[in-house]
Amino acid sequence: MLISSCSCSRDLGAESLQRNFHPPLLRESHFPSFSRRRCAWVSSGANLSEQRIPRKKHSFPLLEQAALPESCSRLNGARVFVGSKVRCCSRTVFPNRPPVNGRKKKFGGILPSILRSLKSDDDVENTLTSLCENLTPKEQTVVLKELSSSGKRLIQVWEFFKSQKDYAPNVIHYNIVLRALGRSQRWDDLRICWVDMAKNGVLPTNNTYSMLVDVYGKAGLMKEAILWIKHMKIRGMFPDEVTMNTVVKVLKDSGEFDRADRFYKDWCAGRVELDGLELDLIVDSVNDSDLAEISYKHFLSTELFKIGGRAKSSSLLEMDACLPRRPQRTSTYNTLIDLYGKAGRLEEAANTFADMLRSGIPMDTVTFNTMIFTCGSHGRISEAETLLREMEVRGISPDTKTYNILLSLYADSGNMDAALNCYRQIRKAGLFPDVVTHRAVIYALCERNMVKEVDAVIEEVQKFGCQIDEHSLPVIVKVYVDGKLLIKAKSLVESFQKGRIISSKTRAAIMDVYAEKGLWAEAESLFLAKRDSAEPQKDVLEYNVMMKAYGKAKFYEKALSLFRAMKDQGTWPDECTYNSIIQMIAGGDLMEQARDLLAEMQRAGFKPNCLTYSASIGSYARLGLLSDAADLYREMEKQGVKPNEVVYGSLINGFVGIGRVKEAFRYFRRMEENGVRVNKIVLTSLIKAYAKMGYIERARSIYERMKSMEGGCDIVASNIMLGLYANLGMVSEAKGIFETLQSTGEADGISFAAMMRLYRSMGMLDEAVKVAEDMKEVGLLRDCNSYNKVMACYATKGLIRKCGELVHEMIVVRKILPDSGTFKVMFVVLKKGGMSIEAVSQLQSCYHRGKPYARQAIISCVFCIVGLHSFAQESCKTLLKAKVALDSSIYNTCIYIYGAMGETDQALHMFVKMQDEGLRPDIVTYINLLVSYGRAGMIEGVRRIHNMVNRGDLESNESLLKSVIEAYEQSNRHDLAELVSREMRLQLDSQVYAESETENDTDETVPGTV
Repeated sequence: MLISSCSCSRDLGAESLQRNFHPPLLRESHFPSFSRRRCAWVSSGANLSEQRIPRKKHSFPLLEQAALPESCSRLNGARVFVGSKVRCCSRTVFPNRPPVNGRKKKFGGILPSILRSLKSDDDVENTLTSLCENLTPKEQTVVLKELSSSGKRLIQVWEFFKSQKDYAPNVIHYNIVLRALGRSQRWDDLRICWVDMAKNGVLPTNNTYSMLVDVYGKAGLMKEAILWIKHMKIRGMFPDEVTMNTVVKVLKDSGEFDRADRFYKDWCAGRVELDGLELDLIVDSVNDSDLAEISYKHFLSTELFKIGGRAKSSSLLEMDACLPRRPQRTSTYNTLIDLYGKAGRLEEAANTFADMLRSGIPMDTVTFNTMIFTCGSHGRISEAETLLREMEVRGISPDTKTYNILLSLYADSGNMDAALNCYRQIRKAGLFPDVVTHRAVIYALCERNMVKEVDAVIEEVQKFGCQIDEHSLPVIVKVYVDGKLLIKAKSLVESFQKGRIISSKTRAAIMDVYAEKGLWAEAESLFLAKRDSAEPQKDVLEYNVMMKAYGKAKFYEKALSLFRAMKDQGTWPDECTYNSIIQMIAGGDLMEQARDLLAEMQRAGFKPNCLTYSASIGSYARLGLLSDAADLYREMEKQGVKPNEVVYGSLINGFVGIGRVKEAFRYFRRMEENGVRVNKIVLTSLIKAYAKMGYIERARSIYERMKSMEGGCDIVASNIMLGLYANLGMVSEAKGIFETLQSTGEADGISFAAMMRLYRSMGMLDEAVKVAEDMKEVGLLRDCNSYNKVMACYATKGLIRKCGELVHEMIVVRKILPDSGTFKVMFVVLKKGGMSIEAVSQLQSCYHRGKPYARQAIISCVFCIVGLHSFAQESCKTLLKAKVALDSSIYNTCIYIYGAMGETDQALHMFVKMQDEGLRPDIVTYINLLVSYGRAGMIEGVRRIHNMVNRGDLESNESLLKSVIEAYEQSNRHDLAELVSREMRLQLDSQVYAESETENDTDETVPGTV
């Protein structure tokens, strides 16, 4: 939130702290000396803070060699060069008498009681008839002035005065009423008053026109304000200095700096040239006002410019106009200094200040405030400090606004110590911080996340019975939310709401703070909070921010529901509402709703902007609905909305993704024809297109083009080229890109995966393992896919222990759920770890059929094979505690694990329990039992299974016979192992012989054939 202060030459309160203008420093030659008389250096000893802004290498003093009286040439007993010198032509320039206090004049006689009655009593008529019938014109003027802030009572009292028999209409009374009506923007009443003034023969004066220019200008109706000068000229009146100053201020405050300067210089030359102001081209700041839309011709045709005074004689007008003149008022010079300072014309600001000195025009606090702001806002803090010291020396006391300006300047330059010291100086000087002070210091502290200091300022404000400014509330809430002090932020908002009304704009700003942090519930609570009858209803801005909060949280249905409900609550969506909700819904790929909203927006007379079309086209492209995306692109062109690079990038990437490369290149050519800048996203899509088509040289050409762009190639393009080289087996080219990415720290999981795939496909397993190790070291194992790539590399190399450890890290430690790729790697581990083919096939079958606990059984077997027995054992206990019926594969797994761990009793217990459950042992069961028998040396158990094979109770199987042999070997019965081995060889030889006989039979010629 921007904190601004008043830049008006009469009131440097809020606007003077603006930071919207930062011109470059001018050269020293741009600031001529103000005088060639005596000069003396000004000391820097009276600085507000000991911590000075670091001085630049070159000094550009705005105020050159100003000569001060000898009594002021030394401050604090030292002569110190500060690079800024102020020259005074005369001691009278800085009057030593204290400035005139702005206290209200005290009235005597009956006036105080009349004013109290008129301001407090409801029965105004009674007061008027009893007390106000015999007032003198001067007393009537006093009463009208005092009631100028109460519009209705002012008109009532004025009408009463006019009804008196001896009342003589005068211009002063009309000026008071016109000013009051203008300030309250009651333009119709002002027009009626102006007509009445003309009917009564009261001629407007310079003060009248000056006042009208002022009220219209402050209402943002700058064109109409200047037209009063046109009317004044037509009526034969030449603006006096006050009127000229008012016009310059209005133009200045509207940013029309050159026109303001031209009007001033024309006035000095004795002419008023309004034609050069190009009134029809001036844009008013209040576009929603009826008056702001009145054309120049129509405005002149109203009764305002048909009546209101008689023209002077041409001779008098020429005499007034032709005389050169110079301003004589302090306020005029203040306005001019502020004008040139804000326009960045520092030389003219300095010349105006010098001219003020030479002319003996007395300076006031506003003069110095304006010069301090002008110097400081252009980086000349030391010169601003010099002006402050000279101001105090000359008996012109700084006011709160002076310190506000310095506080803001210090904060902008990053010198928070000086800013806080300046804040403390306000009370030391016997002044009181105002709303602008607190707003500026709170903003500066919040911008630097100085929470403790913010709390201290709030506590001090509350200590003096005040409240923080409403505009500071969102800034404080943001710093609290950023500091994870959400409860404190909510408490602050709740306490602020007690007895006070928060504007819709402020409420929306606080909700936006919550929305940016994803705190949709807090934003919703503030949005739905009960409001007093005096509070305004929810503004469209609040609805827009609330929908944004829902969108950030991906609660698209809530956002749509709120959008549909806002009309029922009397709030109609604006163009921003439609654009925001469509972009949000499109971001969630809810294109059916987004398309309906797009049509509704157009029916409502609003035109979707480029971002809205871009989001919708991007969503269609992501969903693969490229025909819809193309249709929306054509509609976008028909509506006269120029597509940007994001639109073309979405279309190109979308068509490349579905293989329609020719369509992608067609949009690329159209993009170039329309002069849209080609960005990296588009070029990356083209690389992808050429990669799909196998045009490696063209892909490489675009990649090299991207290298020459600012920032070089992005990781996506590099990974596409890396994948292309990997697919083609181009090791050296792929290695070059990969090493470059590694050196810059840009290599990601996709880069490492491509290199591992390349090395594995080329049989370079050692290099593949090295890449896998590097990937682990840089911490890129973050998801299931990255783990799968590294585990596959280890499994291919036969490093099953490392592979099992990664399975444990992924599933047990990091709680990442395995996917089909993970189980594919685990089946390889089981096979390479020595598990029988039949056991692995059984687990695969159970996994693909989705049987209960099949996944857990596979993971348990992997843990067992790689030696993680404790985890395997825990997995077995989990399996056995299952409340569902288990099939034989789960029991087989438990028998295998307990057998491999040497817990034969548990393995046999599982075998018995399996049969008790009515499950018949299968070949995998007996293979796993042999593992247990062999480790326990149970020869009888091995012999029993072997006999079952010999008897034909069990089908003879190679894996089963190998398990028998291994069991005899483990039991140190090598003789029996050798016997079974010979039997196995004979059996295999007989099978081979039988198969060969069968083949020979099929090759014999059938009898009876030729």
